Amino acid sequence: MVVARFSRMAVAFALLFSLLGSLVVGQAGFGVSAARAADGAATLDYPLAIASAMEGPIYLADRNLPGTWKLEGEKLSVHFQGSKKFRTPLNAVRCLALDAQGKLLAGDSSTRDVYRFDDQNQPVPLTKGAIGIPMSIAVTKNGDLIVADLEVHVIWKVPAAGGAPTKLASVPAPRGVAVDAEDRVWVVSHGKDQVVRLTADGKTEAVVTGQPFQFPHQIVVNDKGIAFVSDGYAKAIWKLEPGAEPKKFAEGEPLVNPVGLALRGGSLLVVDPRAKAVFQADDAGKLTPLPAKP
Repeated sequence: MVVARFSRMAVAFALLFSLLGSLVVGQAGFGVSAARAADGAATLDYPLAIASAMEGPIYLADRNLPGTWKLEGEKLSVHFQGSKKFRTPLNAVRCLALDAQGKLLAGDSSTRDVYRFDDQNQPVPLTKGAIGIPMSIAVTKNGDLIVADLEVHVIWKVPAAGGAPTKLASVPAPRGVAVDAEDRVWVVSHGKDQVVRLTADGKTEAVVTGQPFQFPHQIVVNDKGIAFVSDGYAKAIWKLEPGAEPKKFAEGEPLVNPVGLALRGGSLLVVDPRAKAVFQADDAGKLTPLPAKP
């Protein structure tokens, strides 16, 4: 009973802080309108998540748009404009991924669901509202979706075509998930061991013991087995090499509150809602903003 009460309180506080962050950072309309460039065109306001293939467009989830952007070259355009009405698709978009066919996936806590965009760029719900607070999505080799649910502290597996989720594991306050080259699921969380990996029988093994991160958000793993974790409070990106302790890969300016991560070929992409920007990191951790002109 005490554990259940604590879990509900933790989720309530997480949602409260998320709302307050949007209000503080947002522009006119109490943080629910996209920012405006000098020429009046809408531009990034509170981008939380990013999805990218090795080439082609980069997609961004903007909590205050609300909806998704598409970045092609330097051209930034609205991919999907959600409604400001609660309980409508992508009203509270929180995470993105690309499926095995390159289709965009999006998690939305307003409708408690995960969506796949169809050929008309319309979001199609996949779980009939079975995911509470989808914070991160990853995709396995066979196309199944792995989803971190902050509300119930569960990692779900959703069939590639959609359907009822299957519980993979319980993880305290899961924030980010990734699938590595060996098809293993990695989870970054606010638990006692902040990075764990799921075994074939559904158990968890610690990759990072203890809590070296201040406020971890997302995780990605490259084809060499090297993981990167975004840490908002530390204004840093951490690098996790096999057999080594976590070390900071990038820290401080231009980062303000790094959240979303994606791999694009051999490059790491970082999206920062407070900086209202997308950065590309080189091998040494130097960050360069990607041009995004509306």
